[in-house]
Amino acid sequence: MMGVVMRLMLALAVAFATHYAAAQAPADPRGDATSGAKLFVDRACWQCHGLAAQGGGIAGPRLAGRVQVWAAFAAYVRRPTEEMIPFTAKVLPDQELADIFAWLRSLPPPPSVESLPALSRQR
Repeated sequence: MMGVVMRLMLALAVAFATHYAAAQAPADPRGDATSGAKLFVDRACWQCHGLAAQGGGIAGPRLAGRVQVWAAFAAYVRRPTEEMIPFTAKVLPDQELADIFAWLRSLPPPPSVESLPALSRQR
């Protein structure tokens, strides 16, 4: 009986923590994907990440289909840990960053390797 009560208490604690964390998480900012596409070019993001955010250029990784969480994206753009230069709010205001984020989120992920006949392991 005690094991059942402990499992119930644990389940309630997890449910409460999950609900509380979701309620406290900030919502993604409202960005304009059309403006973001233009800003991606205007702010020279394309030079490292490619015109379609496909990556593979001289430095930047693919962003298309990979940008998921606003907080992590914004934090990295503002204070990158790799070779990327930081884009402070003076250089790239929050609304412009939100627009770029909206555009990146609108891009579909690349197809799976298995769906490409030339790269498929099937023969």
